[in-house]
Amino acid sequence: MLISSHSLSKSFGPQHLFHEISLVFSCGEKIGLIGPNGSGKSTLLKILAGLEVPDTGKVSIKKGTKVVYLAQEDSFQDHQSIESILHEAIADDPDEISRTNRVNTIISQMELDSCDQTIEPLSGGWRKRVAIAQAIIQHPDILLLDEPTNHLDIDGILWLEKILRNPPFAFVLISHDRAFLENTANRTIELNRCYPEGYFQAKGSYSYFLEKRELFLANQEQQQASLSNKVRRETEWLRRGPKARTTKARYRIDKAHNLQNDLQEIKQRTSANSTVRIDFEATGRKSKKLLSVHTLSKQLGGKTLFEELSFDLSPGSRLGLMGSNGSGKTTLMHLLAGKMRPDRGTITKVDGLRIVLFDQKREQLNQEETLRQSLASAGDTVIYQDRPIHIVSWAKRFLFHPDQLDQPVNRLSGGEQARILIARLMLQPADILLLDEPGNDLDIPSLAVLEESLLSFAGAVVLVSHDRFFLDRVTNKILGFTGQAKTTMFADYNQWLLHQKEQLAPKKKNKPKKTPAKKNKPKLTYKERLELESIEETILAAEIEVEKCQEQIENQEVISNAEELAKWCKRLEPAQKKVEHLYNRWEELESLNQ
Repeated sequence: MLISSHSLSKSFGPQHLFHEISLVFSCGEKIGLIGPNGSGKSTLLKILAGLEVPDTGKVSIKKGTKVVYLAQEDSFQDHQSIESILHEAIADDPDEISRTNRVNTIISQMELDSCDQTIEPLSGGWRKRVAIAQAIIQHPDILLLDEPTNHLDIDGILWLEKILRNPPFAFVLISHDRAFLENTANRTIELNRCYPEGYFQAKGSYSYFLEKRELFLANQEQQQASLSNKVRRETEWLRRGPKARTTKARYRIDKAHNLQNDLQEIKQRTSANSTVRIDFEATGRKSKKLLSVHTLSKQLGGKTLFEELSFDLSPGSRLGLMGSNGSGKTTLMHLLAGKMRPDRGTITKVDGLRIVLFDQKREQLNQEETLRQSLASAGDTVIYQDRPIHIVSWAKRFLFHPDQLDQPVNRLSGGEQARILIARLMLQPADILLLDEPGNDLDIPSLAVLEESLLSFAGAVVLVSHDRFFLDRVTNKILGFTGQAKTTMFADYNQWLLHQKEQLAPKKKNKPKKTPAKKNKPKLTYKERLELESIEETILAAEIEVEKCQEQIENQEVISNAEELAKWCKRLEPAQKKVEHLYNRWEELESLNQ
């Protein structure tokens, strides 16, 4: 056990996040923390990190345990260099050589070209990499990560997955990226008031968690139906006006009232599992071809993003745009929307084409407006599918409470602001939907509803997203921005990913040689050459030992035996450190062998 929490409760004003939840976090665990927006995930993480205090309950941390917290947003100063940030994170290490080695190792893992560059010119994705490196270099026993994939492009997400596959630390991460959860977590916890204890958890992969969750919710629905029948019978009996003359009669009256209370409680839990209702409105246009892009080229800031790009959009087209940050995806969306002009080429649209753009930057929202004004600018009703709907009903459809209507937009969460934009989109009949990261900040249930609505949309969809599960479900073509102004059309995400791996493979093998500091660069000794030849097998054996330890830690029989669990936890940490050391040694030997 690294951290244990007992009977934690937390509220902000009238909003109750969670009530008397108790959780234990142990070594070797890779935990995905999920739940609907507003369920208290980030707050729970801050309480575990000691950054916030619960209303009731307590957190116990095993003596000597190093807990490191990674926030959603970094607090770097633009003038700071990457190297200074990393050195500052390990200032408690008195050994200067050790600090330098740790910084050099993490810089290599980050795949940055230069460590003396400042933070200022870095994109959001590279800032996030630095923040992750700042956390990992501290050698945590348990790492708490709040939305670590925010700002990362697909290459960055794959990079982070690799780091978290067999780390020398336990972690708890908040994420709505289902593919990321599937590839990293070995235990999933969902905070949700629809469960009796306020949460539901299952050891194993995320997909296994989903199976167990569906089974639990199905059983809860059956329990509600059974209770409803019992309450109906007991209510009929009470209506006959029985007199509590006997102990048996008094007992039955008390039991009837208890059943009514139980039914009310389970109904409240079931209603807490409600989801957003999303249904985009198409114009119903019958044209076979809505839009044609022919030999399109565009430069920005002296950089050619793409050239000679051609494709068509028809009703039913669902095109995903894939590529690293800055490769031109958002620029293409703005060109299609008519907000920018191409350098060369043409975009041909059918007469009267209606295009709606979802902007990831939230620039379409007036932060000073109230929620009421944002949802219905013309009064207390909206017109949806040719019929008026009152603002209260419309707000409830997107999981807003009536008492939120007069709150300013700037007091709403990112997920709530994303739901406002989607609500606006639904009021605009469209032939083409241009969606730039529509899933940002949306919880998993809302993402699932958004997927279904896009699959049933009769027009065309162009979608930018780094959520692989979302892309796989929704799109029927992928336009890959593959670098050097090149674009290629792929059948699906997996084909694009395979292409990326093939492109990167030769680069890794043929890294440009660095200019040696000395004329006579040292070569491998005979002993080091033998070590290099056998190191892959050594790493494989070390990774098998890590997997064995993790399997034992997840074994139910071991979990129930505190002494046995402690033994395997103690064995896991050096095994993980050995794997990390071997990979570092492999890099060192390879660099000497060039």
